[in-house]
Amino acid sequence: MPFQVICAIIAGMNEKEQKQYEKLILTPIPKLIPALAIPTTISMMITMIYNLVDAYFVGKLGTAASGSIGILLGVQAIFQAIGFMCGHGSGTIISMKLGQGDTKSATRIATIGFYMGTAISLLIAITGLILITPIMRLLGSTETILPFAVHYGFYILLCGPALTLSCILNNIMRYEGRAFYAMIGLVSGGVLNMIGDPILMFGLHLGIDGAGLSTAISQYVSLLILLFMFLSGKTISRIRISSLMDEKVTASYIFGRALHILKNGLPSLVRQILNAVSSMALNIAANPFGDPVIAAMAITGRIVMFIGSVMIGIGQGFQPVAAYNYGARKYRRIRASYRFTLLSSLVILCLLATVVFFNAPQLVRIFQKSDPKVVAIGKVALRFQCLSIMLQPFSVVTNMLFQSIGKSRIASFTASLRSGLYFLPAIIILPRFLGVTGVESAQAIADSLAVFTCIPLAIRFFARCPKEDRDAPIDTAYRQANDL
Repeated sequence: MPFQVICAIIAGMNEKEQKQYEKLILTPIPKLIPALAIPTTISMMITMIYNLVDAYFVGKLGTAASGSIGILLGVQAIFQAIGFMCGHGSGTIISMKLGQGDTKSATRIATIGFYMGTAISLLIAITGLILITPIMRLLGSTETILPFAVHYGFYILLCGPALTLSCILNNIMRYEGRAFYAMIGLVSGGVLNMIGDPILMFGLHLGIDGAGLSTAISQYVSLLILLFMFLSGKTISRIRISSLMDEKVTASYIFGRALHILKNGLPSLVRQILNAVSSMALNIAANPFGDPVIAAMAITGRIVMFIGSVMIGIGQGFQPVAAYNYGARKYRRIRASYRFTLLSSLVILCLLATVVFFNAPQLVRIFQKSDPKVVAIGKVALRFQCLSIMLQPFSVVTNMLFQSIGKSRIASFTASLRSGLYFLPAIIILPRFLGVTGVESAQAIADSLAVFTCIPLAIRFFARCPKEDRDAPIDTAYRQANDL
């Protein structure tokens, strides 16, 4: 890095940036990752809880209504895909830029990522609203599920841009190490949705429309709270259109940074798009076996997502540490943080999966008491997935590592395994030979194969990674700022 740039970093290192350095570089890993992971885990769990609350109240409307929740998972996954692509893509760059002391570039990247997500999500929402009925059929709706899916889907498409932008802002804040502020926005929306569901669905007698309206309101409230954090200076990077008005910021600069965001966010896009495709494939595979199978798999999916949210939350606490330290050339801390995250996730996931395995029938019955077929199918599917989810941290944490440090090609590959390269063949082939059992077991088999693919990739990366830390300009800046 040129001497002039180093001098600029030293001169410009403010108190907020010094605190971030102390937090992400100097804090011991066993203390740092839990501090970052607890707010993100709470955020993820609250988000999953309000998804479960939706499933619970919608389940009171019957099996077909429960099936519509599963149909719309694919639509939500698409909006999340755009949000995670722009959020992770910009967040990894922002964290590494801050690790290098370049705050101005971080703000520009945040602004570009935010407006990219706005444009793309609005285009998807408008297209979806125009073609809502054929899309619901394409996603696997039966004739009995279709009316519920169209009504619920209208509101999901309406709030899709808010979901996308919330994902972007949430991920940027996490990569800055400000997971607590992100938690406030997500938890507020989640609590509001849980309160709104019974009031709108049964108090105002809106039925499935009430569930959709409650979700839409909560998503926009979350977005406004998260956006306030950026506009009020709670973050280091900002969402400022003025940051792109500088003479040095040309159209080619913006286009280049947008491509960089897309490249870094590609693993998240791949993972989330494949989640949408796999959800559609699952519904299509379950369709010949009737509404109870679609409803059972929808309920099972929500429960498994809740368990997995704990692991994702822990992993999201790891991501800013990996990105910032990689930018600051602290390779020993990357190793230590990976080991700590992996072991913590394995222990917690094993405990949760064990509890769910032995209580599978009772858990499914919470969401659909009136149809014993749904309970019978759901408990088998849930137990299959509990067996595989115990080892899932190997694939998820490895994928998060590669994405956080900008290894987009290998991160895209590892992201494509669970819901794509392994799941899609499994869900197409297994039901032909095993019937409903094939539908129930496909995801568990795909998860297991993904784990055993990711382990050697992680081993190879750490074998090639430098063994010792190296000094970086941000270290010089910190020492100069503190006269060390």
